[in-house]
Parts: sequence; C-alpha cells; structure tokens
Amino acid sequence: MATKQSTYAEASIRVLKGLEPVKQRPGMYTRTDNPLHIVQEVIDNAADEALAGFGRRIALTLHADGSVSVDDDGRGIPFGLHPEEQVPVVEIVFTRLHAGGKFDKGSGGAYSFSGGLHGVGVSVTNALARRLQVTVWRDGQVATLAFAGGDVSEPLKTRPATAGERKHGTQVRVWPDPKYFDSADLPRAELVHLLRSKAVLMPGVSVTLALEKGGETQTWLYKGGLRDYLNQHLTAEPLIPLFEGEQYATGQETENIAEGEGAAWCVAFTEEGVTLRESYVNLIPTVAGGTHESGLKDGLFGAIKGFIELHALAPKGVKLMPEDVFSRASFVLSAKVLDPQFQGQIKERLNSRDALRLVSGYVKPALELWLNQHVEYGKKLAELVIRQAQTRQRAAQKVEKRKGSGVAVLPGKLTDCESRDLNLNEVFLVEGDSAGGSAKMGRDKETQAILPLRGKVLNSWEVERDRLFANNEIHDIAVAVGVDPHGPNDEPDLSGLRYGKVCVLSDADVDGSHIQVLLLTLFLRHFPKLIERGHVYVAKPPLFRVDAPARGKKPAAKIYALDEGELEATLDKLRKEGAREGSWSISRFKGLGEMNAEQLWETTLNPETRRLLPVAYGAAGFGATVQSLTRLMGKGEAAARRELMELHGDAIEVDV
Repeated sequence: MATKQSTYAEASIRVLKGLEPVKQRPGMYTRTDNPLHIVQEVIDNAADEALAGFGRRIALTLHADGSVSVDDDGRGIPFGLHPEEQVPVVEIVFTRLHAGGKFDKGSGGAYSFSGGLHGVGVSVTNALARRLQVTVWRDGQVATLAFAGGDVSEPLKTRPATAGERKHGTQVRVWPDPKYFDSADLPRAELVHLLRSKAVLMPGVSVTLALEKGGETQTWLYKGGLRDYLNQHLTAEPLIPLFEGEQYATGQETENIAEGEGAAWCVAFTEEGVTLRESYVNLIPTVAGGTHESGLKDGLFGAIKGFIELHALAPKGVKLMPEDVFSRASFVLSAKVLDPQFQGQIKERLNSRDALRLVSGYVKPALELWLNQHVEYGKKLAELVIRQAQTRQRAAQKVEKRKGSGVAVLPGKLTDCESRDLNLNEVFLVEGDSAGGSAKMGRDKETQAILPLRGKVLNSWEVERDRLFANNEIHDIAVAVGVDPHGPNDEPDLSGLRYGKVCVLSDADVDGSHIQVLLLTLFLRHFPKLIERGHVYVAKPPLFRVDAPARGKKPAAKIYALDEGELEATLDKLRKEGAREGSWSISRFKGLGEMNAEQLWETTLNPETRRLLPVAYGAAGFGATVQSLTRLMGKGEAAARRELMELHGDAIEVDV
C-alpha cells in the first residue's frame, strides 16, 4: 500500500511573525530552567535608568499569585506614537523584537551606556508571560497597558496624574507562563545576589525586595561600593590592603576607546580560602567572564611582573605566568563599555576585543604606581606570586622527568617557547618567512613557538611513511612537534609531544587555504592521533581591516573582519551608528606578512581575542573524512574532482 507523500511547496514555508519565534524556541532567547532571566530583563531596564542618572530607587515585589513586579523612579517609557510606526512606543517596546532605545549610542541617544543591547529584552519577557501589565508616570500623565501571551489585551489608556501622585517612573508586573519553564519558581539566592549586586555597582541607589506573602522586606543601599562588598565576602584575611581604582576615558585617549568607557575594580590577594570573582558590564553580571576579566588579569600580571623585575626579586630559573598572579586574586570588576558584544542572548560572557585593552590600560599603571608607593606590600605580594610559580614549575618538572631524557635536534628555523607545560604551549606553523618574522615579534615568547614554512608543503596523502622525511618541511614539523608519523590503528608514543596545541596559521586568501588543506592532509594521514586527542587547530586571521571614522561618542577605530560576510556586517553597523557612506577605508591583507607584530598579536595570536578552531573528524567519523580527502587529494581521483567541480563550481566565488 502506497503511503501518502508529504508535500513540499511554496505554502510549506512558514514565516514566524512578531513574538512567535520566542514562543517556538524560547531556549534561543532566555534560560528555560526558571523565569529569572526574563525578570532580569525588566530589572536591567530599571538599572539602566539609574545608570543614566535618572533613577535612585528600584523595588521588586514577589506577589502571592506568582507574579513579579518591578518599580523604578526613572523617566518612564514614552507612550506617545512612534513617528514611523504610528503605534504607542511603550507597545512597541513590549511586542517587537530588536526594538529599543539602546541602539543609538550617539550624542543624542537615550542611553550612552546600557546593558540592554540585543533589542530582544522585555519583548521576550512579554512573549513568555501569561499576562504583563505596565504603568508609566510621565509628563503629568499616567498610562496603563496590558498584554496576554505577548499580545495587547488592554489597549493604552492615559489619565492626568493626581496631585499626590509621583511624577515619573515605570512599573511592570509580569505573570511568567509556567509552560515555558522547567520550574515556575524564581531561585531566591540568585535573585538576592542579582539585586544586591545592582546596589553595589550603583552607590546611592536603593534596591528593595519585598515578599507579599509573609511581609518580609530587604533593602540594599551601599555607600562604599566595591570595597565594602568585597570585604564582606572574603573568606580569608587579605595578604595586603585591597587594591581599588576607577578610571573612565575623557575622550582624549587612544583609538577604539570612547568617552566615558572604563572600569571600576577592587582586588584582594589571599594566601588561602575560596576566591571571589565577580564581573559586570554596564551592570549586567557576566558570570562566564570575558575580555574585561582578561584585561584585569593582563593589567595585574604586567604590573606585578614589572615590580618583581625592577627589584630583582625572582630567584634564578623562575618564570612567571599570568595564572601565578590571578590564582590567588579575589575581585569585583565593573566595566563600562559603549557597545558591548556579548556571547549569546543571556549575556553571560563579554566578547568585545577592545575591552581587554581598555581595562588593562587603566589597571596596569594604577597598580604599578600603588606598588611603588607601598614597596613592602609589593614585596609581600611578590613572594606569594613567586611561590605560586615555583609550585607550578615543580608540577611541570615531574611530568618532564617521566618523558625521559632523549633530546632531538630541533630545526634551526623553529623559534621555541620557554614553557614546557603542555597545557600552555602552542606552536604556530606559519606560511612564509615574512609572516614568521611578524609572528616571532608579536607572540608571547613564554608559551608560543613559531615554525615558518617555506612554500607549499608536499601533498603527503599517498607518500609512504618512510619516505616522508625526504621532505624538509615535513621533517621539521615532525621533529618540532615531537611525535613520529603513525597510522590510525597505531598506538604512537605521545610522551615526546612538545606542544598542547599545534596551530596552522596561513593567509586568509585562496593560497593560504591551499596550504591549510595540505597541512591538514599531513596530520590526518600521518599524525591522526594528534587530531583524535584534540591537539590540532586552525588559526583564523582577518582578511580585511576597516578604518572607521569617529561617529557620535565613538572615536575613530580600526576594525578587523574575518571575511566578506563579516565585512558587510561591520559596514552595516557603521551605517547604523551614523557613519557617512564611504567615510571609512577598507584594506585587504594580501598576506600575514603585511600585518605588523601588534596587529598579528591582537587579531590572531592573543588567546583572549583570537579565533582558533579545533580540528576534529566530521559527524560521519574518521572513515568518511578519509574518503573525502582521498577524493580531493588522491592522484588517481581527477575524474571525481572534475565531477565535484561541475556539481558545485557555481557555488564558489573565484578569488583572483
């Protein structure tokens, strides 16, 4: 019996409108274990008003019926008609994805610094709520509006404010819909931490949590900011007084830093106990850290290492690493970034590249000055850091002894790194001597080794293993990495492996892609266990640099783009920020050798800002990967390659 075939036609394509995408796939927009994040979106809006200097109070109430209300004394959401949409603005804010007052960062923008950026904020709250009602006090009027399941259920009504009524502010009451969440309850400890952190980061702003059931109320109002907060939560006595500071750009600083950007921080060093680490960007908690934390780490390490070298405190043979400083540091860090780029919708990690330089540039000189004003404290801290380094080096030496004492003669053109810790070491196989020169100057010589390759490596797909070393480049790669060639079923001796990461670094153009394929062919055919154990990586240098003009509060900047798609997205962003068409200039890198050492470090080598892709077998596994490579690299496969080009040739843009 024939089964009825499902049809696939024009009518099969469904376009999700309004808030439907959120209801269909809530996990793409928020956490679905509980409704805390959708409530946080409302709290963040109230905090952004306070951050902009328009509010001094945020009050959250947990009602007996399971709803949550957030009340602030900010400016109040505008409720007049939007000039283009001809719909009340307050309605747009709660019913349209990617609509809000936080995209315009220019001088006339409503918010210079805000946590809300993706523009899916409270509209997601509304989409996942059974009911949501809004009351706004503004311009002598009171406006009310209610929604059900994301749609307007009670249209906007306005009335004049009465004599004793407040003049400005917003109240949002939301009933989260339990069907979208694993649990309908808000995790109390997380909620308390979130509210308390808002108070810590905004000294002088009172934050209140009230429970309707039981009548319990908690209020947080900090005058002393980060220092008081860190002191209260340390589990051990600090070794030296707390190091704190705060600095923001005045507009006269270097490129890529906008007026008002900067950070406040407080750091404690302890010899024992659990470390406390909390970071925020524009008051948003970044629980997974990010580039601003990397900037703090970089600044602390640079200053302490400089102090130790200045006073010649390090014993012979001790090599300091950033982790030696950071492992015993507790800190609270609050960064202000004009245009923060977060990883994912729930903003747990900051990805903005410039934030590393921003925070490091303020922390390092401040700590250098402090250490040199308090030399005794500096020496105490130096002792702690040196002890950490010695402990780490002893652990690494134990591993070294197990490896045996056989030493191969390393290739002369290898510029090796100083560390012998596989967790830190990496070697870059770099295309060409000129790129190798930039890489040698730009690398971190403690952990990064450079092996320049001359010309294109031999296609080794059909080369016998005992003939491999006739090729100088392949010989040098094998000796530098410290592992002998082997097959997929062999159990090679990996105890001689010298680097935890073997990174292919070639130009971003077609020639570079060819070299990349030849090297990956070598590893798949003759070093498959390195791929299997996750030791092989591909570095992604940018193809373009955009020199962007100043726009609004944003200064002139150099922005790097990986490929054509990223370039187009960068130009779109510049247009939205008010840059005049054609006011930017675009440079295309013809090769890595064109980049100076600083550019190569910032875009491709720095572990905190680079893009490094791990190499692994495809979903179909080792066998299918070998089949594909045979078709691409085998000498007798010309017909198969021709067929492949005829089938898919039109999908490729020729890079001439």
